[in-house]
Amino acid sequence: MGVLKRCGIDRILRPQTALGRGAVAQTRSTLIDKLIAERTVIGVILINALAIFVAGFYPERSPTARALGWVDVLCILYFLVEAILKIHRQTLRGYWSSGFNRADLVVLVVSLPALLAPMTEWKGLSVVLLLRMSRLVRMFRLLRFVPDLDGLIRGVRRALKASVGVFLAMGVLVFVLAMGAHQLFHELAPEHFGDPMISMYSLFKVLTIEGWHEIPDLIAVRADHSLWATVARIYFSLSVTLVGLLGLSLANAVFVDEMLADNNSSLEAEVASLAEEVRALRRSLGGRDQDGSG
Repeated sequence: MGVLKRCGIDRILRPQTALGRGAVAQTRSTLIDKLIAERTVIGVILINALAIFVAGFYPERSPTARALGWVDVLCILYFLVEAILKIHRQTLRGYWSSGFNRADLVVLVVSLPALLAPMTEWKGLSVVLLLRMSRLVRMFRLLRFVPDLDGLIRGVRRALKASVGVFLAMGVLVFVLAMGAHQLFHELAPEHFGDPMISMYSLFKVLTIEGWHEIPDLIAVRADHSLWATVARIYFSLSVTLVGLLGLSLANAVFVDEMLADNNSSLEAEVASLAEEVRALRRSLGGRDQDGSG
């Protein structure tokens, strides 16, 4: 080292060494940027979804299904590395401050049991369902790439808050109609109205409108008297009209109106701004007229 100092070579090597370290750091930063880029995340999610889709065409223990299971594991490992890199770059507090990052971390934690899928041989139903569902949860990460998602979420929240009264009224009406159907028709159609819970589910099926006439027609066939057939048809026709048509139409109107409130608010603000400019212009013209007359 003394010889290097005397020759001045150490002054030449130090900048080059620093430059080399800077190039390595820049390359590492660029690589991390590419790994955690949104385009890369979307690509991995789509590959994961394709692997899950294709695996559904093969038996669970077939070689193809096992290979696709390992693709699923690699995708989970990528998401784990992505989270670690983001936390390293943003710090834990900075990472956790983002709502999207919190949602991604929750999805990742829920997905971790799927790492056991290619290695477990146990056929326990709860474990199998957990592993399968944890795979599908990761697809929700695609929602974060929806354009103007924040505005959409705000609109949905506002619409849900405004629709609470309508949904509550519909829920009370459905409950009353279901209990009435149970009292009236539990003997004629016990499979549909045998107890309050079954009755509520059956009425819900009726209110979906698709095939709503099948249950009252069944009661009409089983009724000993034509009066009960008429009562059943009138009862369910009124139920469908009140809740299935009028109630849902009202709820839909309130929901859509609140979802579009942002657009209305911006238009109202523009109209108010134009009105203020017109008033200011009138005051200015009025002041000039007074000066001229003076």
